[in-house]
Amino acid sequence: MRNVRIGVVALALAVTTAGCTGWTSGKDEPGAVTPPPPAAADPIRDRVRAMPLEDKIGQMVFAGVDGTEASAEVRRLIADDRVGGLILYKDNIESVEQTVRLLNGLKEANREAGAGRPPLLLGVDQEGGKVSRLPPQLEPFPSSRDVAKSGDASRARAIGEALGEELSALGFNVDFAPVLDVDSNPRNPVIGSRSFGSSASVVASYGVEEMLGLRSKSVVPVVKHFPGHGDTSVDSHLELPVVNKTADELRKLELVPFAEAIRSKADAVMIAHILLPKVDPDRPASMSPEIVAGLLRGDMGFDGVVMTDDMTMGAILKHHDLGAAAVQSAKAGCDIVLVAHEYANARLVLDALKEAARSGELPAESIDRSVYRILSLKERYGLRDGEVGPVDVAKINAAIRRATAKP
Repeated sequence: MRNVRIGVVALALAVTTAGCTGWTSGKDEPGAVTPPPPAAADPIRDRVRAMPLEDKIGQMVFAGVDGTEASAEVRRLIADDRVGGLILYKDNIESVEQTVRLLNGLKEANREAGAGRPPLLLGVDQEGGKVSRLPPQLEPFPSSRDVAKSGDASRARAIGEALGEELSALGFNVDFAPVLDVDSNPRNPVIGSRSFGSSASVVASYGVEEMLGLRSKSVVPVVKHFPGHGDTSVDSHLELPVVNKTADELRKLELVPFAEAIRSKADAVMIAHILLPKVDPDRPASMSPEIVAGLLRGDMGFDGVVMTDDMTMGAILKHHDLGAAAVQSAKAGCDIVLVAHEYANARLVLDALKEAARSGELPAESIDRSVYRILSLKERYGLRDGEVGPVDVAKINAAIRRATAKP
């Protein structure tokens, strides 16, 4: 009898111990503890963790190009400084053939810099109307204001598709468009006809359609200029504009198009250099955690790529040290800092970001989040550094004429 009691106790202890360690004799056993499933593999996260700091910081800088060829300086930016993106302006572009040659040269430099290097983001401001950067061989696009005058939002989708075809053919994969600013101030010197209109609903409907058209052609649309540059009377290229509105006032007008774009899964947002003293009295939007991390990411739920407007504009350079401003933008929640002019400026920003990372001022986890978003965007759009060309100009122009034909 004593032996039986000992056996029962031993069995009870064994069952209790098995339950405490999570072991089970059957998956349907009541009270069984099932071990958690292994975390899903995430190749992009693994890639970010394996990247050296210099590579990560390079991905967070979008630099300008001097001249009309892939110069030694820009090749150094790619090979040595590891920049993740480059923007072209009117003075970089002479003809279709030259533009293709330049972009192919930039991609070649990135390929030669090492196997496994993330593909370049190659961008341009091709809005239509007065902001058109591409060669004169290509048909012009109407301004956003003229597109909206048609009364047919599907026309904006067609124009976005034609813009995407045009840009892809030349080798671009990013368009800094559409403009989602509401043209609410007649004294505004910089937006005007670049906006789809003075109605938030019109800007939202036409702007989102153009965004979707660009995306359908695998060109990344960067909607701009958050939280809204329409109610300004100063050009931020020259000086810092001030908008005296509260966050609630912004939600009723300026933020409406951006909210609609986010609902339509916008991939990238550009932040304006404007001061909103009732939201953040000390820093322009592009450097403000209240606006980037708080308003855009927190309140509006945007988790895509956030990019600053060009940091070499007067709104920044007249009031801030460029390197310190770039670091503050990254701390505020911006993933990419745009430094559109001069090799020395790009190098200064790269050095400032690396120093802030090494000192801990710019936390490692924040850098990793930004690089994760950037690499995810590149992967989502299937970007590669392959050459393009030759370009069938007649075919592109025919597509543009169909898209822009008046009903």
